[in-house]
Amino acid sequence: MSRALYDRGVNLERAAIESAYHLIKPHIRVTPVVRVEPEDLGLESKAEPRLPPIVFKLELLQRAGSFKTRGAFTHLLTRRVPAAGVVAASGGNHGAAVACAAHHLHLPARIYVPTISSPAKIARIKSYGADLCVVGDRFNDAYAASQEWAASSGAMEVHPFDQHETLLGQATLGLELESQAPDIDTVLMGVGGGGLIGGVAAWFAGRTRVIGVEPEGAPTLTVARAAGGPADAPAGSIAADSLAPRRVGELMFPIAEQYVERVVLVSDAAIQRAQRTLWDALRIVAEPGGAAATAALLDGAYQPAPGERVAVVISGGNTTAVTFPD
Repeated sequence: MSRALYDRGVNLERAAIESAYHLIKPHIRVTPVVRVEPEDLGLESKAEPRLPPIVFKLELLQRAGSFKTRGAFTHLLTRRVPAAGVVAASGGNHGAAVACAAHHLHLPARIYVPTISSPAKIARIKSYGADLCVVGDRFNDAYAASQEWAASSGAMEVHPFDQHETLLGQATLGLELESQAPDIDTVLMGVGGGGLIGGVAAWFAGRTRVIGVEPEGAPTLTVARAAGGPADAPAGSIAADSLAPRRVGELMFPIAEQYVERVVLVSDAAIQRAQRTLWDALRIVAEPGGAAATAALLDGAYQPAPGERVAVVISGGNTTAVTFPD
């Protein structure tokens, strides 16, 4: 890991990730993997050797419905929480995760979300008894309000992607996936603020190819790489409540530069087709952000080499029941 990260108090070495995993494991679910034949997904190929089964990491089955729960518990179990409790801003999934962790550990929580947060995510946050505040149209609006509350109340801030504990917690998904599917060559996952891909890339540290997937309307890491660092990007997509925080985190960027091989873009239409395919093939209802990585595989934005063993992270399932026209 880079010296610059250590200078900022960030330790994402394997031992630190393993320690975090043992700490949070009693509080999270070990989410399953399923191996799916490519033809079941419409990925027939005449190439030899044929594409092996696709490994899907079903993180939508995590507590609170997404991978974010890993980072939330890492924060609350490794930091001293003040009497005022915790505060978080979120497009929805991070807020649900923090609310879940706070509820489980009997701590007060206030969650700020923008108006684009889905009804399913808002309902889940409320179900954990958190104080919910809907502020502004985008994540940055909710984040500014959360900072004001932290300053006035003394509550502990839990950032959705740009804090050491967040990256450390999300890195445990990589550890878990490798233990379940040690033979994979490549892992695809969606990118928003970059907490998940930063943590997972730190875990694999170049041993496994890491590919980021972004909506065309919210290319946060793509813009950052072109600019040489985190920079404002468009924030419009059907996946905007999970993959459009405006810019990636400062802490994840050097990790991505070192260990993320590339980032591909997918259209909203491709994401919707991926949602439909996941339902038809696996009876899985993934939210748009959770289906983005699958879209890259199905739509050809990422094309595996013959024989390449690919894992895809389905990162979240906080969506209302989906109906598909015949």
